[in-house]
Amino acid sequence: MIYGILDSAEEKHFKGERIDKSMKFVPIGEILKGEHTGKKVAIRGWVHRERKQKAVSFFLLRDDSGIVQTAIKPESKYWDESQKLTIESSAAIEGTVKEDKRAPGGYEISVDKLEVVGVAERYPITKDQSEEFLRDVRHLWIRSRKMTLVLKIRAAVFEAVHEFYKQKGYFEIQSPSFTGSACEGGSTLFEVKYFDQKAYLTQSWQLYAEAMIFSLQKIYCIAPSYRAEKSRTRRHLAEYWHHEMETAWMGFEELMGFEEEMITFIAHYVAEKCETDLKELGRDVEALKKFKGPFIRMRYEEAIKILGQKWGYDLTDEDERKLVADAGKPIFLTHFPREMKAFYMKVDQKDRRVVLGADLLMPGVGETIGGSERISDSKELEDSLKLFKLKKEDYSWYMDLRKYGTVPHSGFGLGMERLVMWLASAEHIMDTIPFPRTMTRLYP
Repeated sequence: MIYGILDSAEEKHFKGERIDKSMKFVPIGEILKGEHTGKKVAIRGWVHRERKQKAVSFFLLRDDSGIVQTAIKPESKYWDESQKLTIESSAAIEGTVKEDKRAPGGYEISVDKLEVVGVAERYPITKDQSEEFLRDVRHLWIRSRKMTLVLKIRAAVFEAVHEFYKQKGYFEIQSPSFTGSACEGGSTLFEVKYFDQKAYLTQSWQLYAEAMIFSLQKIYCIAPSYRAEKSRTRRHLAEYWHHEMETAWMGFEELMGFEEEMITFIAHYVAEKCETDLKELGRDVEALKKFKGPFIRMRYEEAIKILGQKWGYDLTDEDERKLVADAGKPIFLTHFPREMKAFYMKVDQKDRRVVLGADLLMPGVGETIGGSERISDSKELEDSLKLFKLKKEDYSWYMDLRKYGTVPHSGFGLGMERLVMWLASAEHIMDTIPFPRTMTRLYP
């Protein structure tokens, strides 16, 4: 049997019965590439748009790979069946592919056989497309063309991260979701009941990662993290997918070079794999293919001068986007005041007011990665715990890491949804994840 074309034994499945699962179907994306022009093919999918006329009815059918126009005329014995089709109804079709410049995508299938698999009721999104309503019906909105494209890009980003670390010889590691102590700050912790104890949902794997580098040295993960931030910005989620890396023997400058190399790799990988999807979203694919370092290095002190602010000022999302927009390329914002950053960040020995930490600001998004060299000295870590008013007993195991073979080490955390925002030119972070969780959104 020719791939995607039905033989006589399979034809019976188009006459009111469910289609045999063993039947081979052509992905619509292949048809749009011109690979089946003039041939009979079988496709299946959902009605994206429909236009019923007396002389001919047109149905745009979609699957995960694309959208193609199908046409059926009244003389077809499947005409009456076709008139049952509504937006989001599912169907299987056999027909002949022809090139048609007037059709979306440039191709049309003349319907020879049709099976209506599932008739959809009136689709609610056709009457209301307000942002709030679309979030209420997220389980339906993820079928939209926009979400389909973004989620395919998202999948490619995850794939690219794994490929990058595979090439670098890193080990993928998992760490607990329940923790007994804070990593990033107590004010953003989700508290949960853990049997007869108090526990928290993880903000980061970092403290556990620092323990594991003594075994595997070069490790990474992609896992959910949780931040109870009461924020309504376009780039904040309460639950997000967190890519983190930790590496023994790595210093601050080497860390930034590693991040730069990784972001460049992902940009090129996604541009090659998702070129058609990115173009449909209006993204400049050639710019992604040419994307490269070096990124700009800018100290916190320089940034606040540009912004006309004083020492201790906490940059806003808008500030970050302005800085990177004015610069025209990504910025490593470095050397923040010690009290503004996490307790584990190493103090700069040349200026003890600041830490060896950097936020990577990406165009249109702002902060996408936060990283630092970690404190490796036992005394410095003890002093830092006191400075941040953290209980020493909660971190006794973490202190042990500095007692038994301590080494210089660095790491970072990257918000996967923020990276997808940049790559897909998404307006809001809610557009980059299937079911977003925010301070006001827990349904569906």
